[in-house]
Amino acid sequence: MGRRTLRTKLCDILDIEYPILSAGMGPSLVGETTGAPVELVVAVSEAGGLGVLGAAGFTVDELREQIREIKKSTDKPFGVDLLLPSQIVSAGDQEPKGPSEIPLSEVIKSLPKTHYDWIMKIKDEMNLPDIEAKIKTGSTTSRPHASIKVCIEEGVPLFCAGLGNPGFMVKDAHAAGMKVLGISGNTKNARRIAQGGADLVVAQGHEGGGHTGRIGSIALWPQAVDATAPTPLLAAGGIGDGRGLAAALAVGCVGVWVGTRFLATVEGGALPIQKETILQATDEDTRRSYLYTGKTSRAIYNQLHELWDHSGLEPLPFPTQVMFASAMAEMFNRAQEKDYMGPFSGQVSGLIDEIKPAAQVVEDMVEEAVDILTRRLPESVIAK
Repeated sequence: MGRRTLRTKLCDILDIEYPILSAGMGPSLVGETTGAPVELVVAVSEAGGLGVLGAAGFTVDELREQIREIKKSTDKPFGVDLLLPSQIVSAGDQEPKGPSEIPLSEVIKSLPKTHYDWIMKIKDEMNLPDIEAKIKTGSTTSRPHASIKVCIEEGVPLFCAGLGNPGFMVKDAHAAGMKVLGISGNTKNARRIAQGGADLVVAQGHEGGGHTGRIGSIALWPQAVDATAPTPLLAAGGIGDGRGLAAALAVGCVGVWVGTRFLATVEGGALPIQKETILQATDEDTRRSYLYTGKTSRAIYNQLHELWDHSGLEPLPFPTQVMFASAMAEMFNRAQEKDYMGPFSGQVSGLIDEIKPAAQVVEDMVEEAVDILTRRLPESVIAK
């Protein structure tokens, strides 16, 4: 059988073969630099989709290096995903001062005393190792304006705002020939992103991994399609195979933004233990919590959730809560306490039982979606 054809308006906008984007997943606090590294970006783009670099864990200089590595490896379109917290965007970049790295053990001393004392209490009670991780200064999240400038200068085809509204940078992006995508978990913010001038909007349902909202995918997608029209909408949250892709197209989406399925690939940036956890998970084995970032995010359920739930502590604002959770995760990771470790993952984890090359994920997804649209539905549904 020859190579399948599956095209939508998205393919024309981004100059790609298939309407599949790999989500720009950042690090999940326990050792990996990013969930969506250069290797994953290149593999997805070369397979006919569009790979997106998860750049939240990089410094601005590292971002430029990573973009250049992608461009050395493929001439296909790709994207870069950055976080744009509104309070940091409004206040302006936090220029790095002093050393390029600061010990996490020192950073957490600036947390509220209740939170710092609790970390030390758990460390002592469970005989956990010292915190040895270091926090980079000058991260892309603390310097969003400088990071956007790098993307423009390096000719990135697609800029993706994994958090926040990218409307403020759309004019400059378009002047440089760069498309802009924003992500939302509800129709109100999806409409806001579209009205801000973004070329594409992603609507991610409650089922999705990482930062996610309160509305289920199948309820959210058609409402968001209506809310953002005529701006094209991509679906996210609960998509792991061709059935999810076909469903998204059926409700009017022009493509899909896929995270967890690409995290659990050969090229995915998750640690081996994280990938194994995804394989073992059922549809009920994730939990949405403020634990990791101070914003609602979904991860594989683990015993750290139980500790947090019984701590009596309130979540700190983003990104301060990230420092708190990073300290906890790093100690359990160093101690190899696997019961206290779990990556950001969606409920679709229960559908994943094999670590595949990313290119095969794209191929399988396209093959199944085309089969559904051209054979299974006509054979099983009578429509006149």
